[in-house]
Amino acid sequence: MGRRQLLMPMLPGMPDAVAGRPAKAATRPPLRTLDQAITRSHDLIAEALDRYPIIARQALVSGGNDSSVLLHLVRDYLDSSPNDAVVHVNTGIGIEETREHVRNVARGWNLPLRELHPRDSYEDLVLGQVIARTGENAGKRAVWKGFPGPAGHGVMYRRLKDEPLQRNRAAIVGTQGRTRKVLYMAGMRWAESDQRFRTAGEIDPQGGIIWVSPLVHWTNEQMDEYRRLYLVPRNEVATHLHMSGECLCGAYAKPGELDEIEFFYPRVAYRIRSLEKRVEATGIPACKWGQVPPGAKQPKPGSIPGRLCSSCPAPLTGQTDLMDLWTQRGLLTPTPVPEVAA
Repeated sequence: MGRRQLLMPMLPGMPDAVAGRPAKAATRPPLRTLDQAITRSHDLIAEALDRYPIIARQALVSGGNDSSVLLHLVRDYLDSSPNDAVVHVNTGIGIEETREHVRNVARGWNLPLRELHPRDSYEDLVLGQVIARTGENAGKRAVWKGFPGPAGHGVMYRRLKDEPLQRNRAAIVGTQGRTRKVLYMAGMRWAESDQRFRTAGEIDPQGGIIWVSPLVHWTNEQMDEYRRLYLVPRNEVATHLHMSGECLCGAYAKPGELDEIEFFYPRVAYRIRSLEKRVEATGIPACKWGQVPPGAKQPKPGSIPGRLCSSCPAPLTGQTDLMDLWTQRGLLTPTPVPEVAA
């Protein structure tokens, strides 16, 4: 895709393709130079710091190439208190090379890193072993069973990403959310996707958390220019898969996505396929990663999967299976089908 400067040839049909551009990205922002875009970003952060009683500043980094630009831009804000840090949510169902990339970047820029982990593992969720702790089903029913389709993404997002972030916030401000706030700086941009268009705001208060998106106005061209000027390191996973790979819950996976992951990261695919067998053995119908579970309800049009999920749009209509596409274009050699003895 044209919005990324690639280090090597890109195979066609990568999984984060998004049809069209959101209207907001087409009409905003006004034309700015890179220097003007940088100034606007710092103005947004300054506004958030002036408006709210911020006691901790944290940069949320997924491991994607955009989040590395964010971290380079805001790194000087992460030294005012012991709770200032780079924050990476290790969902437990991601690619280890992405986690290593985040660790290496934080270490290289001498920045403190907080690697957060969800209380409930992805494996336990899909195996139906996480029992509700609150509400009318507390102690009675599993919160989810099987691999999620689009309708299950909200559960995965809350359990794998939002819960660790909320727990991190609580450890800092406790019950004093009105008088003490954590500033979460994240790399959402309106030009990224329809999903970002719906979820990304400039400054968004949420209880004890103040979300700010310093790059929200940046264009793809400004991102590329910044990377070139400041030599921002790239994540090889994003080059291979066109996404950070920090969360592979599979809720919005495209046809052939697991085969593509296996092409570059076979150990990750092996782990997922092994989990498929375990889920199938329990008798749970939704036993295939990346497929809509039988009888599952589709989410309502325009529903928001999660604030931090940019590469989770619904599959594109009529999208070709990636492995078939690569074979048709001569990029892969078809595997011969072994003959079965009579």
